[in-house]
Amino acid sequence: MKKRGEVDVKDTWKLEDMVPGDSQWEKLFEEASLEVKQYADFRGKLAESPDSLYQCLKFDDEMSRKIELLYVYARMRSDQDTAQQGYQDMFARAQSLSYKASEYSSFIVPEILSIPEETLDDFMKADNGISHFRRALEMILDKRRHTLSGEMEELLAQSYDATQGASQIFTMFNNADVKFPVITGENGEGIQITHGNYISLMENKDRRIRKDAFEGLYSVYAQYSNTLAAAFSSNVKQAVFYAKAKKYESSRQYYLAENEVPELVYDNLVQAVRKNLPKLHRYTALRKTRLGVDELHMYDLYVPMVSEVDRHYTYEEAKAIVKEGLAPLGEEYLSVLQEGFDNRWIDVYENEGKRSGAYSWGTYGSHPYVLLNFHGTLNDVFTLAHEMGHSIHSWYSDKNQPFTYAGYKIFVAEVASTCNEALLIRHLLGKTEDKKEKAYLLNHFLESFRGTLFRQTMFAEFENMAHKKGAAGESLTAQNLCREYHQLNADYFGGEMTVDPQIDYEWERIPHFYTPFYVYQYATGFSAAVAISSRIMKGESGALEGYKKFLSGGCSMTPIDLLKLCGVDMSTTKPVDEALNFFGELLEEFEEMDHN
Repeated sequence: MKKRGEVDVKDTWKLEDMVPGDSQWEKLFEEASLEVKQYADFRGKLAESPDSLYQCLKFDDEMSRKIELLYVYARMRSDQDTAQQGYQDMFARAQSLSYKASEYSSFIVPEILSIPEETLDDFMKADNGISHFRRALEMILDKRRHTLSGEMEELLAQSYDATQGASQIFTMFNNADVKFPVITGENGEGIQITHGNYISLMENKDRRIRKDAFEGLYSVYAQYSNTLAAAFSSNVKQAVFYAKAKKYESSRQYYLAENEVPELVYDNLVQAVRKNLPKLHRYTALRKTRLGVDELHMYDLYVPMVSEVDRHYTYEEAKAIVKEGLAPLGEEYLSVLQEGFDNRWIDVYENEGKRSGAYSWGTYGSHPYVLLNFHGTLNDVFTLAHEMGHSIHSWYSDKNQPFTYAGYKIFVAEVASTCNEALLIRHLLGKTEDKKEKAYLLNHFLESFRGTLFRQTMFAEFENMAHKKGAAGESLTAQNLCREYHQLNADYFGGEMTVDPQIDYEWERIPHFYTPFYVYQYATGFSAAVAISSRIMKGESGALEGYKKFLSGGCSMTPIDLLKLCGVDMSTTKPVDEALNFFGELLEEFEEMDHN
């Protein structure tokens, strides 16, 4: 494995486009650390005149933009080589400054809400530029009944740092302290189970290896079950506390309100998926037949049902395939994609100390970036399409929206990335003549449905149950949580699946549960993306134009209204039903194929 300094420059991201260098970052940090104190100049004055209010909102925007720049640059520098202490320190300082800004600015919302509505209406008529903040103010006013006095809001802002304990404990346990056993590999060699290699062990053709890895991993979580239940329960209590403090009916309502998503969307998702569970049961039964096993176990879920097409892709080939697959999105989209390929938006290969996985990130005023760890598998080709979907979404939003409205909500964040994957797989399925490759692609897409639409909805059900019990004062013991989780697995996978007792502990290792009510958005985003990609592929009139408007929207409209631009209405069960009907069609096609 190469050290960071040995990696070819053309294969690294050009972070200098964001901040020219570390010394400039230090200078910016020094300026921002002094400027952040200027929030105090606006305190108690917002109701005085339209100009006081405008100047404060403008300052808050400028401050947020500077802090974002400091935070993102330091974090990305640290991610490219986590062993660099200097960048860890820069990131810690940026984080601390961000907390400080939240605390110093906590008076803004309560003060705005204390301005009488008629006064605020008069303020909005001023021609000093304040009308720019109309939608931002409307979003604040929507929370009028959930906002406390200035003093109380400040106290809550100060408490956030102190209440992150459960999440921090879980993160340290899961990333730093936990050690999994060593199992025996195919050739008698010892393999240490890690988070990084667990899924590839689950995909291993040798069933004994899969079983050993599965039992090995969960034997550790079983040992720490009470500790992890205490951490999770504490995180639930934290969410319930803030929801109550902010006068929400439930923690779910509180977290969904942050993204302007009606609770109905959550319930529609669960309802539509529950109704379509027979399709997942059919898939489970098919998997059992294809693998030729007497009993299908939880450790048989990830191994491909067809042998992998022995194909390896160079990075150059991957870029060409992605470009070809995204052709239905039109010339402009492809030219932005090419710009990203040509101008070092992407950090391509693994190096010593580099953060694992992949993401897209960036700051307003600079192009977006993608972190990859490219190894040349088909999965890596899809990851490239996925992350560039995020990046180009950000590019469109930044280009068409001012900073105030450029950041899109998490609810719609997975739509553009998954739409790219759906377009790519349809392209590859339509193009391949090779039956084996077609079967492999169908297997890949069916797995995306299982892993994203079904699994994340199951997580969403579990999370909703835990928060309801937590709010009702019921005890969230390891035993209770494991029992509930076991039952969900039995419901979702159906009678053909042997629900191993080890799977009862799976909830203990899901980091997203520490960001409450986040996971359901993977499933809704996936459903919306499948619906949009279908419309674009069919060449439906207005589909592409509507999609471009969606990509350009940032948060200038609510997420539900943005998706309506694409002809997708998430306030109904229709998009989820449509996506699951498509799953049914793919399943049928796979069932009919001869895999010999």
